[in-house]
Amino acid sequence: MVQPFNWDLLQSFLAVARAGRLTLAARRLGIDHSTLSRRLVTLETALGAALFERTMTGYKLTTHGENLLRHAENIESSVLALQSDMADSSSTVSGAVRIGAPDGFGAAFLAPVIGKLAAAHPGLDIQIVATPRNFSLSQREADIAITLSRPSHGRLHARLLTDYELGVFAARDREDLRHGLVSAEDCASRPFISYIDDMIFTPELDYLSSIARDITPRIKSSNLIAQYQATVAGAGLCVLPCFLVAGDTRLVRVLPEVGITRTFWLLVHSDMRDLARIRVTADFIADEVRKARGLFLPASG
Repeated sequence: MVQPFNWDLLQSFLAVARAGRLTLAARRLGIDHSTLSRRLVTLETALGAALFERTMTGYKLTTHGENLLRHAENIESSVLALQSDMADSSSTVSGAVRIGAPDGFGAAFLAPVIGKLAAAHPGLDIQIVATPRNFSLSQREADIAITLSRPSHGRLHARLLTDYELGVFAARDREDLRHGLVSAEDCASRPFISYIDDMIFTPELDYLSSIARDITPRIKSSNLIAQYQATVAGAGLCVLPCFLVAGDTRLVRVLPEVGITRTFWLLVHSDMRDLARIRVTADFIADEVRKARGLFLPASG
């Protein structure tokens, strides 16, 4: 007879299945790895089946584990729906919400306004992961993700936040960088700052060729804020979002006719979108972006 097991065991199983590593899964659950290991053993004993193959690189699901994953995710969806229904019966918005965002949006736009959300809902535990990478909502790497593209598959709800404009900028005190700069093709002869080619996490950031074919950056960084600071210091020309440099008199836009437009999307997993803490946070972000439209698209402001 199969022994009974509880939801904590399934949560532990899901965490390891998604992380692929015991220590990472334990960190996400807020428990120590020995406790998590015991939970996995308890679950496997209760089911009478091995759920993971322990390898040198991590934990890989067995056939039994793959079967359980489908059922566990269905149960998780039901639990989340129950939490949403219960939250709707209360005026209190509480719990943890993790927002994954590109470094520019997360650090330069979201961080300065997020205090208003925290003040309005003291029970919220707000986490901003401002990192140049994609976030997997299905693996619960974030509850809300800000991306530069709309996903074509998966159980995700996408909301268009805003288009935003990028331009070519230089340090104001580096007149030598700007002297004789009359066309986009001239950028190829000037020191340029951009992304590391093999670390561009989304094709929407691979935009140098749309400015001029022969631009070869001399300074590269995977981090937009680092590019911004190098530009301020006079290291070269750089394509930067207008919202990032707004009001910074140390920079001047060159070749104003050269403009690039990209789009920010807000993504939430379909299982999570009706949870009060997720809904309130997503609505807050969308509302703040709407109010700052002129920051993202200066010509419209």
